Amino acid sequence: MDERQRARRPGGRSARVGAQVHQAVTELISEHGYGNFTVGEVAVRAGVADSSIYRRWGSLEALLTDVALTRLNTRSPMPDTGSLAGDLRTYAANVAREITGPDGPAVLHLAVALSGNGQQGRQAGDDLRAERMRQLQSMLDRARERGEHAPDAFGVLDHILAPMYIRVLFGMGPLTPDYIDGLVDRLL
Repeated sequence: MDERQRARRPGGRSARVGAQVHQAVTELISEHGYGNFTVGEVAVRAGVADSSIYRRWGSLEALLTDVALTRLNTRSPMPDTGSLAGDLRTYAANVAREITGPDGPAVLHLAVALSGNGQQGRQAGDDLRAERMRQLQSMLDRARERGEHAPDAFGVLDHILAPMYIRVLFGMGPLTPDYIDGLVDRLL
């Protein structure tokens, strides 16, 4: 097996290094905030060479985007419950759990901060939003294929995600199941 095949193989050293780097980024954001650490500090925390990070991700912004997307996709995947209402409730509950969990606010701050950090940061933020919007759109398209009336992806963003993000970012109270269900009900 050559080095390229080994790099693409799920699991193994590549996956372990990726997980270590992701965890280091999340910890550094929690401790220092966005923009207050370097690739070198990530490398030291993760126990890898900084050249490994540059080779795999290319830039700090690309790494940060990967961390945020991986977290979103792993912890808040697009559900398929068989109905739009069920999908939205499940998705919103997953997002709420993620953004209120131990590392959630740090990842949320990361996603917001990427947008305001130079051209690379704006591109990283754009890439993050585009991927999440694509995923939301796939959930909404599934609902339409079942014959359900579905809002557009911006409707989900405006009526479900934005209120939850604002509450967490500004410490405006808990994201209770009743609150989350109310957001979904108002959208539908």
